[in-house]
Amino acid sequence: MGQSIAFAVAAHPDDIEFMMSGTLMLLGACGYELHVMNVANGNCGSAVEDGPTTVARRFGEAQEAAAAMGATLHPPLVNDLEITYSVPLLRQLAAVMREVRPTVLLTQSPADYMEDHMITARLAVTAAFSRGMRNFITDPETAPIAGEVALYHALPYGLGDAFGRPVRPDFCVDVASVMARKRAALACHRSQKEWLDASQGLDSYLVTMEEMCREAARWSGRFSHAEGWRRHAHLGFHDPGFDPVAEALGDRVCAAQADPAGDDGR
Repeated sequence: MGQSIAFAVAAHPDDIEFMMSGTLMLLGACGYELHVMNVANGNCGSAVEDGPTTVARRFGEAQEAAAAMGATLHPPLVNDLEITYSVPLLRQLAAVMREVRPTVLLTQSPADYMEDHMITARLAVTAAFSRGMRNFITDPETAPIAGEVALYHALPYGLGDAFGRPVRPDFCVDVASVMARKRAALACHRSQKEWLDASQGLDSYLVTMEEMCREAARWSGRFSHAEGWRRHAHLGFHDPGFDPVAEALGDRVCAAQADPAGDDGR
């Protein structure tokens, strides 16, 4: 059997670092080969620079962040706000999925405040689902692949859906041991810190990430910093008992408990 591979697919540069990178790096420490991809190039993520300049800057930052995580970075496919659930884009993402051949697919929440995030989750799911379908032609054309892949959805940025309701994880991963690396990877996205400070009033990029990790940890009832996850249904992807994240991370994983504030989430 070949090496186990974890593939994190998100919409924009820094989405992975905010919500998924701790779990990804823990899998890397367990021997997984790591791959990351931002479907969009981040061209809208500046209040002062033009699109091409912003794209070049953000791709450079994404390369730095991938290196900090120990991951291979795959180039983006479209501009920001142009992530649509469309056959042409699906064919492109499915080609990357077949190239990477993941055992674990980490992607965004299907319930989120932003369409780019939610559509990326849908595209990633279908790209994985179609991995073995010889009659689904990818772009570029890529041979179908066999094998199981387990899908896990991260919590949404802000930990709630488009209506502000909390999204409850199925389980939490203890990321306290990799918080320094998670901070370092996120800190690579210097332009995004500037953009969010200007557009959304976030005074501290890194502090916001750490606060979300502490808040997600409340669902565990035991960890100080966590990333929360929901498992995608197994149908079409793997046998019911296949849970490689739990198997690899062991006691760093625990089932989510009822929210201490009394809100069970959705």
